[in-house]
Amino acid sequence: MSPAFGRCFDPTGARYGIPTYPWRLAPDGYLTRRQLRARGLRPGGQPVAAQVMRRSSRRKAGVAIAYLYRLDLAQPVRPMTAGRARALAAAMRARRTCPQCARDAGYCIPRSLGTCVTCAYPDTYTTAA
Repeated sequence: MSPAFGRCFDPTGARYGIPTYPWRLAPDGYLTRRQLRARGLRPGGQPVAAQVMRRSSRRKAGVAIAYLYRLDLAQPVRPMTAGRARALAAAMRARRTCPQCARDAGYCIPRSLGTCVTCAYPDTYTTAA
């Protein structure tokens, strides 16, 4: 057993507090949020049941962790209602509306600029006559 595998394999949860498995080696019946969503399910308030772990040079701690939920306790995704659709559309409209020129930019305005690209760089972009 390699040292990296040994650190990631803790099915009893003695080291990390919850059962830990190496990446792609979790037992059947445990799924990530994305895997649940692909099946039309959600965690439904259940606590994290286990985790999978792998080494990662991109992470500060040196490991990437994905939390796992039990498939038998998962619930169906709530359906989109008319009110939820309206609220989502209003939120997206607010993200696309420029606070300076009050126009719909057609894209989500970058938070780094705070305005649409045309207002942020008026010399670069000119309007067509």
